[in-house]
Amino acid sequence: MALEDDIAKIAEQEKALVFDRFDLTTAWDLGSLLRHMAVERGLGVAIDVRLHSMPAFHAALPGTSADNEGWVRRKRNLVLRFFQSSYAIGRKLAQLEATVEEKYGLSFADYAAHGGSFPINVAGVGCIGAVTVSGLPQREDHNLVVEALARMLGKDISILRLD
Repeated sequence: MALEDDIAKIAEQEKALVFDRFDLTTAWDLGSLLRHMAVERGLGVAIDVRLHSMPAFHAALPGTSADNEGWVRRKRNLVLRFFQSSYAIGRKLAQLEATVEEKYGLSFADYAAHGGSFPINVAGVGCIGAVTVSGLPQREDHNLVVEALARMLGKDISILRLD
């Protein structure tokens, strides 16, 4: 898929995957769903659901390491800074042939423009947090999060999923 197509599809995902309400119970349900999906598929991922500075769910499955926590933190930082998915920002930067450091002056040590973190948006409110996965290639991290959000929100993943 071309960069332009990815960027357009991710914008569609961000528009469609919006909650009417989101609280700590919803955060736990989302994290638990992601964990169940990962265990069922034998995926070694770290999963994080955070309401801005408040951790709501975190799990590290077999096959992960401390590096995955670093990636979670850096991807999440990007989402909470720009209120867009980390993969969307990464794709836009790839289109510009720029890095997060060159374009925004943000340290690679603190921000990662790689797929796997997605804004938790609430209708009428906006971004209240982020859901993040790390451990797979970035496109697969992104798709796993989108699939879980689509399931929770009753959206058709076949329409929203990146090919």
